[in-house]
Amino acid sequence: MTLLSLFKNSNKKILHTLINGNDSFLNEYLTSSYIHDEIFADYEKVSVDCEAEGLDELIADLTESSLFSQKKVITIKNPFFLTSKVPKKYQKQITQLQNIFVNTAKLEDVIVIVASYEKLDRRKKITKSVTQNFNVVETQVRPYDLNKVIKAIITTEGYHITNSAATLLLERSDQVLDIVLSNYNKLKMVAVDRNITTEIVEKNVDLSLAQNIFAILDSALAQNYQEATARLNNQLQNGNNPIQILAVFENQLEMILLVKILKARGRSEAEIVRKLGVHPYRVKMALKNKLAKEKVAQLLEQAIKLDYNYKNGQYRADNFLKLFILNV
Repeated sequence: MTLLSLFKNSNKKILHTLINGNDSFLNEYLTSSYIHDEIFADYEKVSVDCEAEGLDELIADLTESSLFSQKKVITIKNPFFLTSKVPKKYQKQITQLQNIFVNTAKLEDVIVIVASYEKLDRRKKITKSVTQNFNVVETQVRPYDLNKVIKAIITTEGYHITNSAATLLLERSDQVLDIVLSNYNKLKMVAVDRNITTEIVEKNVDLSLAQNIFAILDSALAQNYQEATARLNNQLQNGNNPIQILAVFENQLEMILLVKILKARGRSEAEIVRKLGVHPYRVKMALKNKLAKEKVAQLLEQAIKLDYNYKNGQYRADNFLKLFILNV
């Protein structure tokens, strides 16, 4: 079972594969997993970047035999010919590629196209040929599915992670897929017997910048001002920009406010997650906040004003952040 099977596939029986989704890090991760599957153990691995090497190089790799008389797995990166922005000078090469993709069933080599684009131009003849003759794998991951997808990847790769460790991994990765995968790669190196525990995550994955900043406002909202100012001073001493910190404050307050508004309208936690399209953990933490939504709205308005005034040169130092924290 390959990682590609965790996503929507158009035809798993076809080895030629189009991996499509806007997250290039995820697509590269999935591609590496696929081409290194045991069914391709004896294949020569070839990779062509269309933007860097051009379409002539790609056509040569697709049509020429291997020097070692091996079958090849040819990975095509940045296939701009599947998008709407293709200069007319490439028309000859596009026609050649079109003929190759129409006849993929006759090829001994296997083609893997990695299209890390928001959209493909599905009106184009060449795109239609690819989608008809390849197994198309859609790799879009919705924020509220992130936990499920990461757990599935970990399990498929033969590792085990506890629920608490998975939650902590996502928290410390800001629920950002690329960061989660990057941190997971670190954990694989230190996981004893392929088991990832909460203790291992705590020791090997640092708090993210956003988490550290969230902790400042969380402490202030709990009226623990000494801890809040100490955390703020630590972030400023580490060189973090006041505007960057303020932007995270605004994001945090906006999330709390939206959750409170939707909750007041009778929406369940699951409905709020779907409505906002965010990770469930963020909604769960926002629901724990005890401030009235009017107070949260007031704080958000203050933060936005501070942001505006700082950018316009009204504040020259970072004391305005400390005053904001002390007035929460």
